[in-house]
Amino acid sequence: MTQALRAGRRIAPVHGLISVDVTEARRRLESAQTPQSFTAFLVASVGRAAAAHPEVHAYRNWRGQLMIHHHVDIAVLVEVHTPEGLFPLAHLVRDADLRDVNDISTEIRRVKADPTSSRSGQLLARVTPVAAKIPGAVPLFYRLMARSVRMRRMAGTVAVTSVGMFAGGGGFGIGFPTVLTLSVLVGGLSERPRAIDGRVEPSEVLDLTVTVDHNVVDGAPAARFVADMRRLIETAEVLQ
Repeated sequence: MTQALRAGRRIAPVHGLISVDVTEARRRLESAQTPQSFTAFLVASVGRAAAAHPEVHAYRNWRGQLMIHHHVDIAVLVEVHTPEGLFPLAHLVRDADLRDVNDISTEIRRVKADPTSSRSGQLLARVTPVAAKIPGAVPLFYRLMARSVRMRRMAGTVAVTSVGMFAGGGGFGIGFPTVLTLSVLVGGLSERPRAIDGRVEPSEVLDLTVTVDHNVVDGAPAARFVADMRRLIETAEVLQ
């Protein structure tokens, strides 16, 4: 964690505190014939918005060239049981922009039930204990992740971290900067009054923190991404 924080100092983070109305999304998820994960819904929505605005999860390679991906691999944390207790396992959802919510939900549930089913989790479980004992190995890992195209394919280009489920109410969270250009931290969920078609109605509102690296992403592309992400979430388009 310390090395991750040090690696994150190299980016110029800009945070956006966004509140989105998830009343329609929650209604559709609750009425679905098969149980679907709210986290999976957010991952699918963020994935589609990032695919429409690929510049927000771009990065620079060793030559300083801007690398743009047109498919979105999203890193998520899945809390799993281990002999030592609960552990946040880093899992990579491949092609999150192309898959439906039910498919992503099934994958997350499978990883939670059987952590060994996560290829990215298996890799970290094998490499981390060894690398932690070798001086300089962990900083080198993050340095490679920041610039190496191959490492980005293994680690993903976007992070979605959900902590609001533990808070029991509304609220924002500011995550520590990472080497990834785009991250979305899912905060708290609460019922609040919202103006809808000239009427004030109670709505379920979710707080999100969007962080981009200003070394790579300008304000206007970031704002367009946020607007598209908000629309996808509030209309629950990925659940149609």
